Amino acid sequence: MAARHGDEDGPGSGPVPASHLTSPAPASEGSVSGGSGGSGEPGRAGAAITLDDVRSAQKTLSGVSRLTALEGSRYLSGLVGAPVHFKCENLQRTGSFKLRGGYVRIAGLSPEERAAGVVAASAGNHAQGVALAASLLGVRSTVFMPEGAPLPKIAATRDYGAEVRLYGQIVDETMRAAKEYAERTGAVFIHPFDHPDIIAGQGTVGLEILEQCPEVRTVVVGIGGGGLAAGIAVAVKALRPDVRVVGVQAEGAAAYPPSLAAGRPVMIDAPVTMADGIKVGRPGDVPFQIIENLVDEVRTVTEDELSGALLLCLERAKLVVEPAGASPVAALLSAPESFEGPVVAVLSGGNVDPLLMQRILRHGMAAAGRYLSLRLRLTDRPGALATLLGVLSTLDANVLDVSHVRTNPRLGLSEAEVELHLETKGPDHCEDVREALRGAGYTVMA
Repeated sequence: MAARHGDEDGPGSGPVPASHLTSPAPASEGSVSGGSGGSGEPGRAGAAITLDDVRSAQKTLSGVSRLTALEGSRYLSGLVGAPVHFKCENLQRTGSFKLRGGYVRIAGLSPEERAAGVVAASAGNHAQGVALAASLLGVRSTVFMPEGAPLPKIAATRDYGAEVRLYGQIVDETMRAAKEYAERTGAVFIHPFDHPDIIAGQGTVGLEILEQCPEVRTVVVGIGGGGLAAGIAVAVKALRPDVRVVGVQAEGAAAYPPSLAAGRPVMIDAPVTMADGIKVGRPGDVPFQIIENLVDEVRTVTEDELSGALLLCLERAKLVVEPAGASPVAALLSAPESFEGPVVAVLSGGNVDPLLMQRILRHGMAAAGRYLSLRLRLTDRPGALATLLGVLSTLDANVLDVSHVRTNPRLGLSEAEVELHLETKGPDHCEDVREALRGAGYTVMA
């Protein structure tokens, strides 16, 4: 659907061309109005976001954020029919792009605001970005995280220097607690996406893309609240208005399509997705207007497509990427013919809990037809299980797990049931395995 319904200085100079800013509310030439942000934050909440802001952010981040690599993907290039590159923000400090915006935001605080400290709410990436940014700037930070946040993310946030407080079961509850803390203590609340300084910091990713891949024709980026996509769009459309910017959301947490249709941010009920980095129920006021004006299209991807994309990044590119970071890859895999190349897909983060990674990889293998679960019955006699495993060995199916049930009311006296989890070579191989087992006399139940 169409969106309308830093280590080096950036290239060139000058404002965003007015012809590319079709805001319903007049804004100054070379800028996109950020509105109020709806966050009650001090600072530039009502200011416009310009290309100069992004360039200034890039200078602020010099020596702080990494100029992350641009890696080619031969496999995706073959599917798209043009070069495809990964912008590897999963290799950024703290494992995601969030350090960029967090550092720029905190660096812009007054001495009095810094003295009061900062507070944030996050399940992971923003928490770590704010914690490190505050530590580097000598500012005290408190981060509220959900009680169910993965232990590695909690530990990492503490290691970066923040005081971590666990509150609530979902991020919305955690966010309210952080804002109440800010009101009570005077600490500055650092919003994850709904502030111009945050967006300007994230926009430095766009400057780097243009520096590293001047011939780029399409940039694909995941969208949650919208800070990263908005920042990239401001930078890219100002310098290369011909470049297409495509946003990607998880199908179960896609707040932007209905918001763009309504012409304003709207809340969706109970967003559900494995991609917690883009699991946001309502677009930010500040990034929404930018995305509405400058992002060419917002697409959605399924959970199967997300897990398949994560598996591809791990196997083909040797890159550990979280589900939200793999969303641009999922979009490319789902409709490769829709993207004009060269394409840059932004891998926005790599902070994935190991246990979740294990489940996602198994899910991705199943979605790709490379993981087969089935139950079958066999005669309960000595050597029957060994015979079954021998049949599987001739089929070149790798047995991952076996469950052998001999006592169950649904089984006959001479029957046993076996549940198998197999690694296969694809959908055709799965069907070959089923047919071969039936041909060998086994009753395949699933």
